[in-house]
Amino acid sequence: MKKIFAGIAVAGLMVATHAFANDAAELSDVEIAHVAYTADNLDIRYAHLALAKSSNPEVHKFANTMIRDHEAVNEQALALLAKLGAQAEDNFLSQKLNEDGEAIIKKLSALDGAEFDEAYAENELAYHQAVNNLVANVFIPNIEIAEVKALFEQGLVIFKAHEGHAEMMVKALNK
Repeated sequence: MKKIFAGIAVAGLMVATHAFANDAAELSDVEIAHVAYTADNLDIRYAHLALAKSSNPEVHKFANTMIRDHEAVNEQALALLAKLGAQAEDNFLSQKLNEDGEAIIKKLSALDGAEFDEAYAENELAYHQAVNNLVANVFIPNIEIAEVKALFEQGLVIFKAHEGHAEMMVKALNK
């Protein structure tokens, strides 16, 4: 069951990021900012769900890290947009992320115990891999405003570390 769930979650995100990669390269900086803000908020929602459903201390520790780090990056992004006098703009990719995120939350919500923990960890790994790939290979090369690009480069370092932590969590839970 968990492998099927993970495959579905990964497939949805991968389709969203790969199928739209060329179109994503055409997004403006403020549209890219909205995609990142959406991705951060989804991961925060996944983390809150993990805190509510899991009794595993390692899952709780990881989820709390996700909340802390993603909220901090979102605060920095909102402050930068305010400084630039800009507002993030909703777009096809942020809408697709929200749609897929709702499906993932629904699937995760139906799981309990170790099955939930493993599915959450696998989703976190796949999610960070997909989003980090999109940020590194599509967004950063196409961001025009230097301050926005610098924030994304800084965030990518943090989220690559999340990817590594998620990978370790997947391995530990699948023993």
